[in-house]
Amino acid sequence: MRYLILAICILCVSTAFAQKASLTGRVTANNTPLAYASVMLAGTRHGATTDQQGFYEIKNLTGGQYLVVFSSVGYYPERIKATVADGTVAALSADLKEGSSKLNEVVVTGVSRATELRSNPVPIAVMTKADIDQHVNNNIIDAIIKGVPGVTAVTTGPNISKPFIRGLGYNRVLTLYDGIRQEGQQWGDEHGIEIDQYGISRAEVIKGPASLTYGSDALAGVINLIPYIPNGDEGKLKGDFATDYHTNNGLIGSSLGLSYKKNDWKYAFRITGKMAHNYQNKIDGPVYNSAFREYIASGMVRTDKKWGYSQLAATIYNNQQEIPDGSRDSLTRKFTKQVAEGSNDDIKNRPFAPEDLLKSYAITPLHQHIQHYRIYSKTEFKLGDGVLDASIGGQQSVRREYNHPTQPQQAGLYVTLNTLNYDLRYSPPVFAGIETSFGVNGIYQTNRSKAATDFPIPDYNLFDVGGFFFAKKTIGKTDISGGIRYDTRNIRWDDFYVGPNAANGFEQRVAANTPGGRLQFPNFNHNYHGISGSLGLTYNLSENLLLKANIARGYRAPNITEIGSNGLDPGAHIVYLGNRSFVPEFNLQEDLGFIAYLKDADITAEIFNNQVQNYIYQSRLDDENGNPVIIVPGNSTYQYQQSKARLYGAEFSFNLHPHNLKWFSLNNSLAYVVGLNQNEKLIAQSNGAAKYLPFIPPLHIRSALAIKLQGTYGIFSKVTLRAEADIYSAQNRFYALNNTETATPGYTLINTGISTTVTHKGGKPLFDLFLQADNLFDVAYQSNLNRLKYFEYYDSSPNGRLGIYNIGRNLSFKVIVPF
Repeated sequence: MRYLILAICILCVSTAFAQKASLTGRVTANNTPLAYASVMLAGTRHGATTDQQGFYEIKNLTGGQYLVVFSSVGYYPERIKATVADGTVAALSADLKEGSSKLNEVVVTGVSRATELRSNPVPIAVMTKADIDQHVNNNIIDAIIKGVPGVTAVTTGPNISKPFIRGLGYNRVLTLYDGIRQEGQQWGDEHGIEIDQYGISRAEVIKGPASLTYGSDALAGVINLIPYIPNGDEGKLKGDFATDYHTNNGLIGSSLGLSYKKNDWKYAFRITGKMAHNYQNKIDGPVYNSAFREYIASGMVRTDKKWGYSQLAATIYNNQQEIPDGSRDSLTRKFTKQVAEGSNDDIKNRPFAPEDLLKSYAITPLHQHIQHYRIYSKTEFKLGDGVLDASIGGQQSVRREYNHPTQPQQAGLYVTLNTLNYDLRYSPPVFAGIETSFGVNGIYQTNRSKAATDFPIPDYNLFDVGGFFFAKKTIGKTDISGGIRYDTRNIRWDDFYVGPNAANGFEQRVAANTPGGRLQFPNFNHNYHGISGSLGLTYNLSENLLLKANIARGYRAPNITEIGSNGLDPGAHIVYLGNRSFVPEFNLQEDLGFIAYLKDADITAEIFNNQVQNYIYQSRLDDENGNPVIIVPGNSTYQYQQSKARLYGAEFSFNLHPHNLKWFSLNNSLAYVVGLNQNEKLIAQSNGAAKYLPFIPPLHIRSALAIKLQGTYGIFSKVTLRAEADIYSAQNRFYALNNTETATPGYTLINTGISTTVTHKGGKPLFDLFLQADNLFDVAYQSNLNRLKYFEYYDSSPNGRLGIYNIGRNLSFKVIVPF
């Protein structure tokens, strides 16, 4: 790694000897100055943002011919060629026409080389920072759920959201940070994505197999979270300070970001802190042990040169998250606190959770501690008309779960995951109208248990590598693209023995010949292979009407818990049992889509059919008498199963924005998915209880009304009023075998909000203010994807309510101060 960093630094300090040139001008819309418009030089990283009067300036250019792209949300982009001579200042202005620019947004997630959204047959959704900022969220995944139909999340309280796309999640959804795959024990239920929500400038979501570009673990899709890259005024320190507060759980979040641009160099730094006490609802009151505390820091340095660019970045994540277990008094339904262990722990006679802890920001002894460290570099070289991209990154995820009340400093689970990411791809010059790319990427990974008492998975080594080829060609009004990929993954571990630990009375890892030791994980060494690919086309009926069709085959190797688990995960309160004979999952998905970006409305309609071979899922384990198998008291036992499966459904959106009513917009979306288990023998044996797949979201309809008041009102401008209805139907199609899941009633949540920019008397923005009320009518509900729904120790309760309910009414306030 140090040699790579040294090489990058040597490349970064190289400079051109020619005199630098500049490009200046003004961007307008109907001859009115357009502020915050983007001006980019295509094929380079040079660019600028217009000021309040619409002016821009791009300095330190090398003489030559450029394609200048002018764009702004709500306007059609303009592309103009410009010639700039060394040592001169060239002028170029543009007047943009109103319309939608979404079809021309450049995305890089779903394919091997940059492409426009309109020409990509794969279903892709893009969220900008403005979209993300419109809502006050507990984490970045919650923001995406509100903005992208078909994306949901399995949750364990307000701060833990694991993304699902069209009913598939865990290791089937690949999360990327700046194009680098996120690795942090994704198999676990009880911790979320280790990424700073305040530092994301753009989110791109692929809905469907994306194994072509990224290999295993992208069977359901990809979420690429792209951090902010400075592109402001030359030689000026810029930044922003964001803070928000939530009344329900007292969440206090603050984030400070700084950026600087000078000549060819760009720098960015951000530090974020969040803390919250227990959340509450009108059924449970404060939910004991749901508080959290989170700190994140990130930094980036980048240089843009004539030969390309190079970037070095690092992030540090530290999270303390309490672990709820749902234990209560059987009569009062008040939460109780675990103070003893083993045979001394009488769940039905635990003491009440102290009132002073229910709204305290202090983290209780029973919690998990997640740390994630990342450093990575990305470099792009322009080789004539071709482009060579290389990235390499190192990550470490440290996960500790403290579940021993009598020995609070003793971790029940303590694992360290180290990952090396690598990616090398080349996009040759276009030949005969065909754009191509090919490359190789993968990961090397080691996981090690430390001083723990529970060992749900063995120590393992994993090496993954895959190569791909991609091609795209436009024939008339039709864009055709596709490719093929081959992957191989080796996973292995040695014999893993555990035995008694006299020092603490629990178990520890021991040598093979230790008295009292037992073999928990016999050695394993296996190679998995997979071929994936895709073929799709986009037919341009007109500039704003598109038909899309795509067929893709995805591949996923089984993850470590599915093949190797044999023990308690304390934070999940689950004993996992894996199966060493599992084979890889493969799926074949067909997508059809229609997109219309019209003068007064946007319409999208997408339908999909996804056939999965060797689908792996969890099922609660019962004995021959129908009683739950209890290996560790107070914890459920789940065994992984494998069978054929089919998922099908649709997403539809209709966004109304009348051209003559600029102040009005009404956005509506619908998402529907059905998940069928095709293990006919199991379905017959269970009398239909196993007919459906677990964790399938119900029909979801979302409608959002926005009224943007025109003009200014004293110091207030850009005043927007919002009202939203989130409608979830009842979910009666669930995996009912052994009561793994239960039916979930439908519910409707009403959210309202107002946002505005507060300005000086001269019109200069001071800060953006967001006020929001979620679950306005304090509806008592349980999402079918809420794991806490199943945290229950009794078969019945005095109030007829079982499990823990979702968060109640929440008022939130957010301020973003740019400077």
